[in-house]
Amino acid sequence: MFVLDAPVSLAHDLVTATADALGFLGDGPSVAAAIVVVTVLVRGLLVPLAVAQARGERARVRLLPKIKALRDRHGKDPMRLRRELQALYAEEGASPFAGIGPALAQMPVLAVMYRLFVSATVNGHQNLLLAHTLLGTPLGQNWIGVAGGAGILAPPSLVFLGLFTLLAAVAWWTSRHAEGPLRLLPFGTVVVAAFLPLAAGVYLLASTTWTAAERAVLRRRIVMA
Repeated sequence: MFVLDAPVSLAHDLVTATADALGFLGDGPSVAAAIVVVTVLVRGLLVPLAVAQARGERARVRLLPKIKALRDRHGKDPMRLRRELQALYAEEGASPFAGIGPALAQMPVLAVMYRLFVSATVNGHQNLLLAHTLLGTPLGQNWIGVAGGAGILAPPSLVFLGLFTLLAAVAWWTSRHAEGPLRLLPFGTVVVAAFLPLAAGVYLLASTTWTAAERAVLRRRIVMA
């Protein structure tokens, strides 16, 4: 966890500076908007990794028929199958791990952003980003606490319900490209958001929306090309 302290502190300063620049929106809205802006900027910087991941997926899809044929032919001889698969990947200039590296490379950055919006303190000091409000709802409070204190239909709870609705819409869009039980997986973000501070929920919405749009574009232009 300590490895993330410096990056989280840097991210905190970046979001704070962005919120100050957006101060004309008002105290709370400027922080929420800054979370979205910084999330988009960070995800934008990671686009090359996402493209590499999509190209790796395309290579795997293209080679699936040949891989299946080799497995049918040499399935009873693991050593021969491994050699044939290695030869196939070498001939095609592909790798069975293509796309995994880019996905792993994104994880530390996303972990820093996530931790920033769930940490009560940053660099030994109070995380002031969580002290602001959005439409009267504290960015550092979660839905469970708000609903338990003010009631499910109280204005602060309605802010969370609006967030859940938007997350569910993004999850529905994402699930359209999944099959079987995996179609339900994107809706887990709604459940997770109920236990996260509102600031983290805003980040989750911005990040999952970016992911859904990014995958749709890359799937059309790269994977399905």
